[in-house]
Parts: sequence; C-alpha cells; structure tokens
Amino acid sequence: MKVVIVGAGEVGFHVANHLTLENKDVVVIDKNPDAIRRVSDNLDVQVVNGSGSSPVVLEEAGIQNAEIILAVTDSDETNLVACLVADMISSTTKKLARIRDADYDKYHEMFSSHAPHIDTIINPEIEVVKTIDRMMSVPGAVDVGEFADGRIKFVGVYLEKDAQLVGVRLSDLPAKTGQARPLLAALVREEELIIPRGNDRLLAGDLVYFISEEDKLLDTLSVFDKHDQPVHRVLIIGGGRIGFRLARLLEEKSIYSKVIEKNPDRCTMLAENLNKSVVLCGDGSDQSLLAEENIGDIDVVVTLTDNEETNILASLLGIRLGARKSITRISKFSYFPLMKAIGIEQFVSPRLSAINTILQHIRKGKVLSAISLKGEQAEVIEAIALETSDIVGKPLKNISFPKGALVAGIIRKEDVIIPTGDSVIEPDDRVIIFAIKQAVPKIEKILSVKLEYF
Repeated sequence: MKVVIVGAGEVGFHVANHLTLENKDVVVIDKNPDAIRRVSDNLDVQVVNGSGSSPVVLEEAGIQNAEIILAVTDSDETNLVACLVADMISSTTKKLARIRDADYDKYHEMFSSHAPHIDTIINPEIEVVKTIDRMMSVPGAVDVGEFADGRIKFVGVYLEKDAQLVGVRLSDLPAKTGQARPLLAALVREEELIIPRGNDRLLAGDLVYFISEEDKLLDTLSVFDKHDQPVHRVLIIGGGRIGFRLARLLEEKSIYSKVIEKNPDRCTMLAENLNKSVVLCGDGSDQSLLAEENIGDIDVVVTLTDNEETNILASLLGIRLGARKSITRISKFSYFPLMKAIGIEQFVSPRLSAINTILQHIRKGKVLSAISLKGEQAEVIEAIALETSDIVGKPLKNISFPKGALVAGIIRKEDVIIPTGDSVIEPDDRVIIFAIKQAVPKIEKILSVKLEYF
C-alpha cells in the first residue's frame, strides 16, 4: 500500500519511519535538499526533491496509485494546495493535512465537504492544549492518554525514591495495594522500555505506565503517592498560538492565568482577545520578572515559546523560584531522553501530538485509535474484537500472547473491564492492547482478521 508524505521535517520523517517499520510503500516529497538527504540516508523510502503542491512533482511521486497523502509541511497554505492538487489528479486518494492557523478552525468541515475534500485535518496545537489540560488535571502524570471516550486512562508517572511501592515485586502488588491494584502496562528504566513480569521489582526513578478507569484514577494515583492538587493559578510563558489557545481554555475553566510574551504587538493582540487573563510584556526567562510576578504562588508554569532552550530555562527557573510544577514545550525528539536528567518531568511536543493523531487516522478497519510511546518503541492500540478472532471466547491466560504484548482493557457496551487472566473477550468488545513494535505483527495474527493498518 502506497503513502505519499509531503514534508520531510520532524513529523514527516517520523511518520515515514513508523510506516516503513510496517513495510509500507512510502514516498517523501520536500523541496529542501538537506531534509530529503536526511530521509534518504536513514530510511528505506523513495524521495522526491520538489514542491509537494506541484502537480508534476505529485505525479512523479505516483499520487495516482497512492491510497493516502499526508501533507505535513510547516506551511498551512502548502498543505492545502497539495491536497487540492491531489484531489484534482487522484480524487480517490485519502487526504490528511496539518493545518495549524486558528483562522481555519471553523472551516475544517467545509474543507471536507468541498474542494480540496480533506478527509482529516490535524491541528497539533489543539492536541497539545488537550494534553496540557490532561497533565494539569492528573496529579503527577507525565503522560496521559485516553481510550473509550475518556472512560479509560493510560497514565505514566515517575516513582519517587520515598514512594511506598519502591522495591515491591509486581507479584506482591495485590497484597500491598488492596482494592486499588493498578494494571501496569510498561516501565521505562534508564530510557529502556520494559514489559514487567511478576518477578520484576519497581525501582525509584522508574517511569510507570498503568491503566485505570476514570472514576478510580485518583485512588490509583494515591497508590503511587500522587495526590490530588487542584490547579488555581497558571503562568504561561509564550503567547503564540498554543499559549493563546491554552489561555482561552483556562478562562473557560475559571482558572486564573498570566501570559508573558516578548513581542509587543503580540501582547496587544492577546490583551484585546483575552477576557480575564493578565498579559505581561517581557522575557519569561528573566529571573527578576518571574520573582516580581510572585511565581512562588503559581501552581503550574507552562513554557510555550518557539525557542526550546528558553522553555527549558524558564521551566527550571520557575521550579527553583517556587512554582509547584512546570510543563515544557519541546520539539526536537533528540532532547526527549535528556529531560528527566536535567529536572524536567512533564513536557509536550506539537510534533509528537501530530504523529499520534496521524497514526490514529490512517488506521483502517477495526482499529479505532493508537498512541505511540517512547518514539516508535511501543504502541497502545484500541480495536474491536471480531467474532472470527482467536482472541474471542476463551480466558486470556489461555491465549498465547507474544512477548511484549498484553490486553490492558476491555470495553463491553457501557462496562469497562480491567482484565485478569480469567477475563474472556466477547465479539464486538473494544479491546485495548499494549504492544512493543516487534509484537504488533504477532498481535495481528492472534486477532485473525487482522488489525488492519491499511
């Protein structure tokens, strides 16, 4: 199956990498020779050097035979034109476009029903704001995913050195935690993703991923010594598009917010369009300014400038000056492994949000959603169990699951089931499966009628 990707930046590169791991036929288009060289040197894909909005270039890339075109350049206009030209040349090709400007928000449905007939519009900035909101609402969480319309949470928390579960063997968790026993899906220890077994022990510094029903989340978090901390005051550093969207959301939730922005013209725009937020014109990494604004009274500092180094510095300063926690915007994937080491636990990435959303929407058949973990190391997949599947009709303990995969949740109509070895999946259940990338093909075979990616 053929996929044409317009744009060889971080998003295009990582989506192409993910699809090549699934043995898909991928063509990447970009007019930047350096970006194309990076792709061709590192990935087994076809590359075309040129503009993705050019009909000649799209035809050279084989758009007529492509099932999907992903337009993910940094230019909204280029992405729109690429989809328009693709629609004229090959109307049956499914079109996904990254569109970030808020001016287009209310036209998303129109772009679907009229030319260029875009099947899915991806706005990573909206997804990042949702992620920040989830992080603020789940105490101690560094990663939060949702399944079954939000009824099941997939949460990652760091285990502090004085936590009650440090040193506890997984097989001893029921005796230690009682009713609130969490289902652990994965551990990340020293940047290595581990599928835990009964004999494994939890260690201080582990990033622990677990599954919980929404109404039991706070009880489960308390097992990891993470307790509810309501957010009342937020400082946003960086008043760009994401900062503006977040400030508006906080106003809707009646959470007090301040926005610090360096650009005077942008400050004027923010002040004119925000109703309750306080807008300050200045440098968010200026220690004296942060002290003047009583940052010690702030619950969460969110750093959202376009400069990653500024975001990191401002987050560290904010914590040092007394803010309760920080959330940092990071774009370079190479920075991710360094964050914990320098003292930043919670960070968000518009590019990673875009990749997760793209992967979710290019799934086909009975796969409803997918979330990537630790880059391409693992996925959490939500799928529908079909009647003909080998996974249906017998206890999970009797199913030969591949190493590195487990059923993390079952949704049966309105009921949410956190499974045990005796749980039985029925036809049409929605099943949440955690799998490292090597296990995904074997999971497909177990489901018999495969988890079709295309």
